[in-house]
Amino acid sequence: MIKAGIWTAAFITASDQLSKLMILAIVMQPPRVIEISEFFNLVLVWNRGVSFGMLQSASIWGPILLGAVTVGIIILLFFWLREAKTRLCAIALGLVIGGALGNLIDRILHQAVVDFLDFHISGYHWPAFNVADSAITVGVIYIIYESLFERTEKSG
Repeated sequence: MIKAGIWTAAFITASDQLSKLMILAIVMQPPRVIEISEFFNLVLVWNRGVSFGMLQSASIWGPILLGAVTVGIIILLFFWLREAKTRLCAIALGLVIGGALGNLIDRILHQAVVDFLDFHISGYHWPAFNVADSAITVGVIYIIYESLFERTEKSG
């Protein structure tokens, strides 16, 4: 199981960093809003906080503290991965680990996370996000699903 999780984490981290490199080096030169459809744009947002820009701080300690917390979470998730009982659980943990690593790399390189996917409807914009955020969200949803339903089905 651990191989599936590690390969997933590596794939997500690489995909996330490659997408951000392309956004920074090519697509957003110069930075602007690129309308892709009626509900989706590409933008460049530097997120110095956590999810959806919460806990943003101008202090030098903000990125350091968030980075340290992220490292701790990655370590805990790795130990959980070692105990994963199903392939899908290992992949879900790999999604979260890979996403966390992708955003951690941004914090180290840029002191902020590069976000660029902007979905909107009727003038309301969901906070911009990236590949890492998407992987974390999907991984967490599956982990919650498994904890609520899979164990109940196995024990019943």
